[in-house]
Amino acid sequence: MLYSQTQSKLAQIATLLNDAGMWSATTPSDAAMASTAPFACDLMPLEQWLQFIFIPRMQSLIDAGQPLPSRIAIAPMAQHVWQDNPDLLPLICVLNELDMLLNEPR
Repeated sequence: MLYSQTQSKLAQIATLLNDAGMWSATTPSDAAMASTAPFACDLMPLEQWLQFIFIPRMQSLIDAGQPLPSRIAIAPMAQHVWQDNPDLLPLICVLNELDMLLNEPR
């Protein structure tokens, strides 16, 4: 159940990124992909981190039946980064829903 709910949220995030024109056809550089900074914020924008790092890693965990993170806080970062763009509020809301889903006691 948790996997399917998480997968649904990931699909919503991808759709909202695409609808906002933030889905990229260009993969970030190898250096950016290897960033160890939270959200790779030193080398890529948050939307690229979501698309190229977060969503694929979460999908890999789901596909492998591995445990999903139980402490996650993406929405506060999204709120900080996109606070001046009210059009992204639906995306921030879905990220918050994902945070709450994964942070629920299991």
